[in-house]
Amino acid sequence: MNHRLHLRFEQLEQATTRLLDTAQALGDKDHQSPGPGQWSAAQVVQHLLVAETGIGQYIDKKIQQAEGLGQAGFGTFLKSRLLRLALRLPFLRFKAPKYLAALTPEQVPPVAELRTEWARIRRQLERTLNEFPSPLLSRMIFKHPRSGMLNIYQTLDFMVDHVLHHQKQVERIAKAVK
Repeated sequence: MNHRLHLRFEQLEQATTRLLDTAQALGDKDHQSPGPGQWSAAQVVQHLLVAETGIGQYIDKKIQQAEGLGQAGFGTFLKSRLLRLALRLPFLRFKAPKYLAALTPEQVPPVAELRTEWARIRRQLERTLNEFPSPLLSRMIFKHPRSGMLNIYQTLDFMVDHVLHHQKQVERIAKAVK
């Protein structure tokens, strides 16, 4: 894994550990929703797990189709920066894309089980990044539902920001259910 990918991967690991620790600290309240129509901490963790699983599968598929990947340009950079900004603004909230929300079931396993599953998925991502072909580093490898195609660096930036965005949500849930 090149140095820039490694730095982003480490940020992702730290952010994920913090989020999982916060959710797991809720104990038996990890499945308690703060209000009607709102996710519990366990559902947030499940959502992130589903998202990361999908991202990893998409990247693996695109690596196999390397010849058709376009070069990431200024437009890609700009969209990526806008996405990062939007995820960091505390007053902005997003609905999960319908296809992703549909994959996040009402009944989810305990956070401890989700943590184990996430570790397995994360190791797969780490293997993908360790073997990531250098010629594809600046190629558009992942299609974000709102900002479009991103290169691998921008994809990892999104993944970190996505976890951090949901960290704030889990902290709000923790305050509400305690």
